[in-house]
Amino acid sequence: MKIELINNKKVILDADGSKKEIHPFWLRERVSESEHLDPGTQQRLFDPATMNFKIDIDEAKIDGKYLNVKFNDGISSKYEIKKLSSEFAGIDNELDSIEKIQWDCNFKNIKNFEYKDGFFDTKEMYEMLISFYKYGFVIIKNIPTKNNFLIQFGNSIGSVKRTNFGEHFDVKSKPNPNDLAYTGLHLTPHTDNPYRNPLPPCIQILHCIENEVSGGYSTLVDGYTVSEMLKKVKPEYYNILSSVKVRFRFIDKDVVLESWSELIHLDQNKNFKSVRFSTRLDYVPILEKKELELYYEARKYLSDLYNSDKYRIEFKLMPGDLMMMDNHRLLHGRTAFNPNEGRRFLQGCYLDFDSTEGKLRHLKRKFGIN
Repeated sequence: MKIELINNKKVILDADGSKKEIHPFWLRERVSESEHLDPGTQQRLFDPATMNFKIDIDEAKIDGKYLNVKFNDGISSKYEIKKLSSEFAGIDNELDSIEKIQWDCNFKNIKNFEYKDGFFDTKEMYEMLISFYKYGFVIIKNIPTKNNFLIQFGNSIGSVKRTNFGEHFDVKSKPNPNDLAYTGLHLTPHTDNPYRNPLPPCIQILHCIENEVSGGYSTLVDGYTVSEMLKKVKPEYYNILSSVKVRFRFIDKDVVLESWSELIHLDQNKNFKSVRFSTRLDYVPILEKKELELYYEARKYLSDLYNSDKYRIEFKLMPGDLMMMDNHRLLHGRTAFNPNEGRRFLQGCYLDFDSTEGKLRHLKRKFGIN
């Protein structure tokens, strides 16, 4: 992708041989000099919606990595070509350029990060967030276990999202629970809160406070890896699971929550976006018998993949370990444990993606990372 000029009057974007003229006004509203753009907030000091959009280019020149443009309204500006090209192509450099890495049970060398004072504004925090976007989860060790520190951790990245479970929730065995997470039972791979409308929380944090039991291992499955495999080997299953919406429902004494979604959710370009999976909470709608037969076949096949040894990793969180995972991509679970052996106590909370996205952009800017 490169920028070309025609008669120093038109700016052309050449994307793999497909050439398009960049509208002069599109360039004009992106002037970045301090008299046009506040350097602190990066907010415009002018209102492009009130301007005459019939702007022309009097002169354009390419100077190395920069494009210099003089407009017919007397304004001149200098643009970084790399940034200009990526924005015109609709690419978010900080996020879309981070390639998701597929993994299965062979993913052994999980990099752990170490918490230390000042961690939230360090290069290591930036690397942690990059790793999170690549693999869908990270583990940070030596997180303080006192005074609900996971809330401070979450708010240092963005803002903790309060739900009907509270600002945070305690994961431990207790009598009369309103969720099976609060028992010692085996939990099969699932995504949390699929019944939220419009979307479940994007990011889940689980912080181990105590773990004295021999079982209770954490399990993870990469829904992205499984979905991409399903698309190749069973396209008819993939198509129905990514097109039929099912109802997810949560009930306790205080609230009834419902939402409808596909088990595999695609973006506008028909690429993977997220998964929702919790067979204790889903209700398939009434379909034609033949279609319903196919749906049940597909859901069972998908469930078998999620529960197979081929795609699951398993590890034990120890006191001070904090796991941050992408609840739109990964399924998590737990092996059974005996509460009579001792205490197993985890605390959890949720964040939205704007938290990690905003933090990542900030650190990228802070450390001058291209």
